[in-house]
Amino acid sequence: MVEKRERRGLGRGLSALMADVEPAVQTSATDSPAPRADRLVPIDRIHPNPDQPRRRFSEEQLEELTDSIRAKGIIQPIIVREKPDMPDHFEIVAGERRWRAAQKAQLHDIPVLVRSFTDTEVLEVAIIENIQRADLNAIEEAAGFRQLMFKFGHTQEKLAEALGKSRSHIANLMRLLNLPDDVQAHVSEGRLSAGHARALITAPDPSALARTVISRNLSVRDTEKLAKGDSARVEKRPQRTDGMGIEKDADTRALENDLSAALGMKITIDHKPGAESGRLTISYDTLDQLDALCGILSAQR
Repeated sequence: MVEKRERRGLGRGLSALMADVEPAVQTSATDSPAPRADRLVPIDRIHPNPDQPRRRFSEEQLEELTDSIRAKGIIQPIIVREKPDMPDHFEIVAGERRWRAAQKAQLHDIPVLVRSFTDTEVLEVAIIENIQRADLNAIEEAAGFRQLMFKFGHTQEKLAEALGKSRSHIANLMRLLNLPDDVQAHVSEGRLSAGHARALITAPDPSALARTVISRNLSVRDTEKLAKGDSARVEKRPQRTDGMGIEKDADTRALENDLSAALGMKITIDHKPGAESGRLTISYDTLDQLDALCGILSAQR
């Protein structure tokens, strides 16, 4: 007999946990006021969470955050809980990147919010914090949704309500996890957008079609046609060029891929040769993507 998986919600609720997890960026002094810290704690008494699901921290972004902390200090307190086996020591619940940057900035004390989280809640908060990051690609975001659903029994409706996203956004992203690993890697590394990946889901051979899409630089619309077997209507696209019709260099194409991976949308850069000016175009496939883009831009004000 197969044991039925129980759907459950934490006693304090996902929305209540969300209230404690601030955006994982260092805000500026012009943003809304940060929560007041409970106390200042010596940095050597704060320890990372050994079960933190995020293992990679961009050195470039860490350096930028370090410079900000040197200039302004830590604006958003990190969230910690007491370590039961070490009196007056604390374990990070959310904010490890700020803690790492504070170490590099050689701070002696950092502001903290002390919370009484269980081991299960600590993991849940860590996943929520990662999902809130603006630099996630579509595959990473989908994996975070999957963790919340399968580890903690949350439904798509519950996630949508608590995270401020539409249910269709969550459902569409999670479908990408059904693609072969190599196709997911193309999305993670910016060679394919989330729109391309969604079109590949129904293809008989997503891996082969993905290679074709990349080699021919096909649009999402043409990818959808190929996935449906309508190759006759697919236009042959020229080598990627800028707005002046000049073939793009490798650095420009790499930057386009990096930005596309960060936003999960198609980015096109048209840079005038020998000039400082140019044009950056962001293409969205759905209104959900447009809403997400507006949210990202608004958060940076």
